Amino acid sequence: MTRFTVNDRPVQYRMDPDTPLLWALRDASNLTGTKYGCGTGDCGACTVDIDGEAVRACQVSLAQTEGRFVTTIEALSPDRGHPVQQAFAAENVSQCGYCIPGMVMAASVLLRRNNDPGDEEIDAAITNICRCGIYPRLRGAIKRAGRIMRGEEQVAAAPPPGITPEEAARTVPALRKP
Repeated sequence: MTRFTVNDRPVQYRMDPDTPLLWALRDASNLTGTKYGCGTGDCGACTVDIDGEAVRACQVSLAQTEGRFVTTIEALSPDRGHPVQQAFAAENVSQCGYCIPGMVMAASVLLRRNNDPGDEEIDAAITNICRCGIYPRLRGAIKRAGRIMRGEEQVAAAPPPGITPEEAARTVPALRKP
């Protein structure tokens, strides 16, 4: 049994330890914000935060997450009030939206380390692929999120997700508090 923390809740999976984290999150915990894209770690749709690093969940096994802390898009901000989410909404970054959770997670890790990154640092940290081509607005949104984090700018909050964490926990056993 593999044990670690997902979204501030201890979990244990009775799955093969070689199972990619992506499938445990999506299939066993119903945390479907982490998307399956390519399965090779190239696209970044499955990016999650593991111990403060942006990691492609399709490329890390459950065994490799033993004892670690995993944060998915669902826990970044229950009300979509995280500066990255606010900036992405304000800059109209999303098109189809499929890659956005991975991009948001990668950007949040970057901005936690440096809330005033330059273009080169953004390009190095955000290697996610977007089929819709949001790249022209992506840098601007990340820089705007940095300004929000630094208290230099405010934007209206993104729309609420329509489900409370309590409602989600009633339907998803893995989200219930022990």
